[in-house]
Amino acid sequence: MSLNALTVAEAREALGKGEATAVELAEACLAAIRDGAALGAFVHETPEIALAQARAADAARAAGRAGPLNGIPLGIKDLFCTRGVPSQAASNILKGFRPEYESTVTARLFEAGGVMLGKLNMDEFAMGSSNESSCYGPAVNPWRVDDRELTPGGSSGGSASAVAADLCLAATGTDTGGSIRQPAAFTGIVGIKPTYGRVSRWGIVAFASSLDQAGPMTKTVRDAAILLGVMAGHDPKDSTSADMPVPDFEAALTGDIRGRRIGIPREYRMDGMPAEIEALWTRGRAMLADAGAAIVDISLPHTKYALPTYYVVAPAEASSNLARYDGVRYGHRATLAQGDGITEMYERTRAEGFGAEVQRRVMIGTYVLSAGFYDAYYNRARKVRALIKRDFETVFAGGIDAILTPATPSAAFGLGEMANADPVAMYLNDVFTVTVNLAGLPGIAVPCGLDAQGLPLGLQLIGRPWDEAGLLNHAYVLERAAGFVAKPAKWW
Repeated sequence: MSLNALTVAEAREALGKGEATAVELAEACLAAIRDGAALGAFVHETPEIALAQARAADAARAAGRAGPLNGIPLGIKDLFCTRGVPSQAASNILKGFRPEYESTVTARLFEAGGVMLGKLNMDEFAMGSSNESSCYGPAVNPWRVDDRELTPGGSSGGSASAVAADLCLAATGTDTGGSIRQPAAFTGIVGIKPTYGRVSRWGIVAFASSLDQAGPMTKTVRDAAILLGVMAGHDPKDSTSADMPVPDFEAALTGDIRGRRIGIPREYRMDGMPAEIEALWTRGRAMLADAGAAIVDISLPHTKYALPTYYVVAPAEASSNLARYDGVRYGHRATLAQGDGITEMYERTRAEGFGAEVQRRVMIGTYVLSAGFYDAYYNRARKVRALIKRDFETVFAGGIDAILTPATPSAAFGLGEMANADPVAMYLNDVFTVTVNLAGLPGIAVPCGLDAQGLPLGLQLIGRPWDEAGLLNHAYVLERAAGFVAKPAKWW
C-alpha cells in the first residue's frame, strides 16, 4: 500500500515504528496531488510549507516531542485562514487575500504536528451542495460509473474528493447545513459536524454564524476521533466557543453500545425516497440492533419546517456577514469610471466579486431582514428553529442516546445536471442534515454501502449535545458492522 493511502491511525503507527518518515509521507501525498489534478480538489498547493513542516515533525519525533498528529499530511478547506497562504473562500472577491494570522483550528493542527499540503476547493463562501459555485471551477468526485463527472457534494467538496482519492490522509471541512456530512456520504468517507461551540470558529470565513461549525473529514471513524480531539476546545477569541473539557474521543471507541437506545424519526421517511436509501436505513437499524442497541421509533414533528427555516436563517446571517466585502478594506475592488462614486464602487465590486449563488442568498437574506418582512419571515423562522431544537431535547430527555437517519436523499449526481433546475431542487440535498445545524447538535456521516450503480451511500447518526464521544462510538459500531472498504477505481 502506498503511503498516501494510509489512514491517520496507520500512518501514526508507521511513523512511530520508524517504517516511514514524515517527509516520505508528505512526498507521497504531494505526488498524488500532482497526479490528481483532474479532480480539482486542491486549489492552492503548498509543497514548500508541507516539506518544511514534515522535516520539523521528523526532528520533533527524533527529540521525543512528537505531537498527536506528528507528520500527518492534511488538506485545509479554503475557508480557513492560513498565514501567508491564499484564503479565498472560493470567491473572486477575496482573490489575492493572504491573511497575516492563523485560524485557531489550523493553528491547533500544526501545533499537534500536522502537515499542510495546501488549500481545498469548496462552494463559494460555503454556499452550495455540489461544489459548482466555486470560482476555481468544480471539484470532481473520484467515484464514477460512466463517462459523467459526478459531484463530490458541497460545500466541502474538495475536502471530500481529496480524502476519498487518497490525496491527503484527512482534511478540514465546515458544516452550515450539511456541508461536511453530505459530501462525506457522496464520496464514501466519514465526516463529523461537532456540537455548535465545540470547535472554534475564529479565523474561519463566516457564512451563517449561528450555524457554522468546523469538523474533520477522514477515511475512518477512528481518524475522525483523533482529528476532532486536536481541533476541539475552548478558544477565548471566539465568543461562541464553549468552555468545556475535551474528552479523549479515541479512547471512547469501545465498540460497546449494548443497552443504548437509537431513535428512528418517522418524519425522515420522505415521499419519493429512493428504495435504496430506505433499504440502507433498514440495514443500519438491523446492524445497531445486532450490536445490542434498542431501536425506538420517535417523532420530530417540526422536521418538515427545517428546510424553509434554514433557508431564511442562513441567508439572513450571510447577508449580514458578507456586507464586509465592499471593496474598501481588502479583497477585490472594481475599476471605476470617471464620475463614479462610492455607491457605484460598492455595487460594481459586489456584482463582480460574488457569484450567482452568493448573490441569490444575499438578496434573500436582505429581503427577510427588511423592515416590512422581518416579522413575517426571519422572526417566524427563529421561533420555528426553537421548536425544532425542542423536538430533539424532548427525545433525548426521553432516554434516546442517538438518532439514525439517511445522510442524503440520493447518491452523487452528475456535475451540471442541476444547472437549470429550480434552486430549491438543489437545496433539497440538505433535507436530512439541516435540522442538526438548527439545533446545534453533533452529527456524523458513515459510509455504509453502495447503490445499484456502485456509488457510495452513507447513514447519519445524530448525537446528544456535547456527546461526540458517544456519537463516535455508535458510528464506530456502524462502521465495523457495515464493513465498507470500497475505493473508487483510479481514472484520473
